[in-house]
Amino acid sequence: MKESGESKKTRRLDPSATATGGASSAHLLFVGLILPFILILLSFTASPPSKATYHSLFLTLANNATAARHLHALTRRPHVAGTPANADVAAYVRNALSAASFSVHTASYDVLLSYPVRRSLVLSPSPRPSSSPSIAFDLVQEIYPGDPYAAAAAEAVPSFLAYARSGSAAGPVVYANYGRVEDFATLKALGVNVTGAVVLARYGKIFRGDIIKNAEDAGAAAAVVYTDAKDYCEDKRWFPEGPGMPPSGVQVGTTYRGLGDPTTPGWPSTAGCERLRAAELAASGLMPGIPSLPVSARDGEAIHKTVGGEVAPDDWQGGERGPIYRLGPGPGFLNLTYIGNETIATIENVIAVIEGKEEPDRYVILGNHRDAWTFGAVDPNSGTAALLEVAERLVKLQKRGWRPRRTIVVCNWDAEEYGLIGSTEWVEENREILASRAIAYLNADCPVRGPGFHASATPQLDALLKEATKRKVQDPDNFSQTVYDSWISSNDSPLASCSIGRLGGGGTDFAAFIQHAGVPSADMCFGEGYPVYHSLYDDFVWMQKFGDPLFHKHVAVASIWGLVALRLADDEFLPFDYISYASELQQNTKILEDGMSGMPVNFDPLNKSIEELKKAAIHIDNQRKATEMEAGLLGWTKDLRKVRELNDMLMMAERAFTDREGLPQRQWYKHLIYGPSLHDDYGSKSFPGLDDAIEKAKSLNTSDSWYFVQHEVWRVARVVKQASLVLKGKLT
Repeated sequence: MKESGESKKTRRLDPSATATGGASSAHLLFVGLILPFILILLSFTASPPSKATYHSLFLTLANNATAARHLHALTRRPHVAGTPANADVAAYVRNALSAASFSVHTASYDVLLSYPVRRSLVLSPSPRPSSSPSIAFDLVQEIYPGDPYAAAAAEAVPSFLAYARSGSAAGPVVYANYGRVEDFATLKALGVNVTGAVVLARYGKIFRGDIIKNAEDAGAAAAVVYTDAKDYCEDKRWFPEGPGMPPSGVQVGTTYRGLGDPTTPGWPSTAGCERLRAAELAASGLMPGIPSLPVSARDGEAIHKTVGGEVAPDDWQGGERGPIYRLGPGPGFLNLTYIGNETIATIENVIAVIEGKEEPDRYVILGNHRDAWTFGAVDPNSGTAALLEVAERLVKLQKRGWRPRRTIVVCNWDAEEYGLIGSTEWVEENREILASRAIAYLNADCPVRGPGFHASATPQLDALLKEATKRKVQDPDNFSQTVYDSWISSNDSPLASCSIGRLGGGGTDFAAFIQHAGVPSADMCFGEGYPVYHSLYDDFVWMQKFGDPLFHKHVAVASIWGLVALRLADDEFLPFDYISYASELQQNTKILEDGMSGMPVNFDPLNKSIEELKKAAIHIDNQRKATEMEAGLLGWTKDLRKVRELNDMLMMAERAFTDREGLPQRQWYKHLIYGPSLHDDYGSKSFPGLDDAIEKAKSLNTSDSWYFVQHEVWRVARVVKQASLVLKGKLT
């Protein structure tokens, strides 16, 4: 592997070498007395390297061999949260950060985790098993010939869905496509009865916990979720010959629809804390109410072959090589049993700190989780390896004299896979101090998946992300251009700029920062979905062969991640853009208005608030420019009190978009501008509470339902106005 870095060669001046060969006394006097004085004088007058110089140096310190070494060490064994193997990986991360001279500590929490005890799934071609042979699925992910991790694979937790309801259920099979609300509405419209059935749904569109919830709401007795070959291995080039999911591969994961420890919603799971009782937990609506299991594409196809009834719509069908999908119910009949063990276990967040010099009480936070359902080469440890790469480069900068203006905090989270537990508990414990001190949170969950750079962020960080990709960070798939150049060319329209998504959903660890605490946040990765997600085959071999053979993507994401962090930590004025934020809110409001033509809703309060936000954003931008120009023209040092004041306004504006009451039915989510969809925790919505209210009003069409829509318009308008007041920095 190619290692890059700056040359270690240095040039030395040896004054004694010039004082030979019959040198004159004047020359000796100059060398012996005057030259040293000049050198000392120069040492006092020479300017130290600029922050920009250090940022450029950061890029030259990239080392793909280091990233590969870290990933190999992190993925030797499956390491699900709460197990000794995951504790060993935590120790590795802690030792790596300590060896890099970080100040490191562990933040531990006692949380509710879930593990499988017994599973079974039996398929009968009819409801009378005695009349025809049945199939008892082995529910095992197969080891491929020559697998170097075969022995370690035996340590993997059997395929299951965390927090699935324990129990047994039996019923005829009903096929529900991706298990979305609209899919169950289609079944109802076609006269397919889901009550008492076992729903068969495929992964691919929404969060698995929402699939189970939607099946439960439709009256199903149980649910089976499978990985359809059409979505995960259509060309049959499955691992290890190709990147696709093998026929026996199973996507595991959580079904908990909340965030954090289920027993401590809204407060940290510290020792001796208050916890919900089992009855309260069951009544929360966030835990699944029916048993469920995940199965492979092969098992899903076998079930499909026993389903009769009407042929499913064209867009519900699988690949060309598979059977014709029908809706049911039956005659295929499933008998499902799942028994789980839910227990309080200790998890460990590893926290490392580089203290800022001028503003140590302002935090730029980088984070990635460590726990994995199996080996976790992509999810999450490509991010852990990149995080350690960033950390090592920062320490090398320190050794060359760099000190950040603001404090940088590096976080390695635990138990993310169960429901973002480690990061959520930490944010809940530190909520008030983060509210007053956190500049931004930068996340990279599984940042190396495939080709193409992707980013999501709160809008004030868009320009900063784009600028970082321009800074000589080579596209790992095409060294002739920068990541930015490739990013631009990937858009459908030649006039389009880089497409940056929004952090509405709760898919990973940014959620607690933006949704609960109102901290500006970003997430970044190369590639989008990858076929062996959450399966036994997400291992180092897959990464070497298909994900990032030369580990150039690991280096590139570390470079972008680090550059954004350096700008936030070092820039005198925070590089936040609220003018574009306000413009986006105007666009999103217009989309809502256009879709609500003729409805009894007045958007004027929201439009007026956004207009005030835009004026405030322009005003603070002009203040920043005036402060810089005044210092430049007069040769003065900037008024540090004024700089701090403006930065605090920029930092706190995002907090103002939160509301203490939170979203209706989802009070933990405080952000009213961007949030998850009500029916898909992975999905992102603009004005999520308002969007939910509109959806409900359209279905009910009552005066009360439209009144509630108007109420949500006012709520959003109020938080937008609060943000404009923060940017103005004056009391009304």
